[in-house]
This record gives sequence, C-alpha cells and structure tokens, in this order.
Amino acid sequence: MNLFERLYDEQENVKVQFIGFTTESARYDFGIVYTNMFFGKPLVICMQTGRSTLICAEEAENVDHVKKVFQIKCDDEASDLSLFFTKNLPTMTFDTQY
Repeated sequence: MNLFERLYDEQENVKVQFIGFTTESARYDFGIVYTNMFFGKPLVICMQTGRSTLICAEEAENVDHVKKVFQIKCDDEASDLSLFFTKNLPTMTFDTQY
C-alpha cells in the first residue's frame, strides 16, 4: 500500500552563503540557500538554533514576522535582523502560489 503521494522530487546545484555577524546585542550565524524551488525564495537557516524559513526582502521588512520565525524576544534584535535581511536578501515580485 502506498502511504505517500510524491508531490515533487527535484535535485539542483544551489548557491549557499554562510554569514556570521554581530550587532550590539547578539551574534548571528546564518546559512542562506539560493534555489529555484519555491519561486526562487531563499531558505534562511539559523545555524545556532536550527530554525529556518523561506523569506525574501519584502517579507523581512515585517519585524513581527522575523521575530516570530526566529523566536526573538527583543524588539531591537528583531529590528536589526529585519534590516539585515532586507538589505541582503533578494526582492521577489510574484503571484501567490495557491
């Protein structure tokens, strides 16, 4: 009996960027995977906590979203991280997938 219906099974060579930086209050280490999957939206992985998300520059402007995804308690830290992502992630203009 087949329990799973495969939706996709793709392989690609991707660009991965590792970035470590500090702010006045925190240190961050991220891996950013640039892929053609998910409409080209990069996969951002926090190397310290393992939390990850698909996020683009426009979404990163939403400080509350960044705070929630990476479970940051301090508003200033979330704001710093949001600014970093806004400046370093690609912008995306696309229609909703679903």
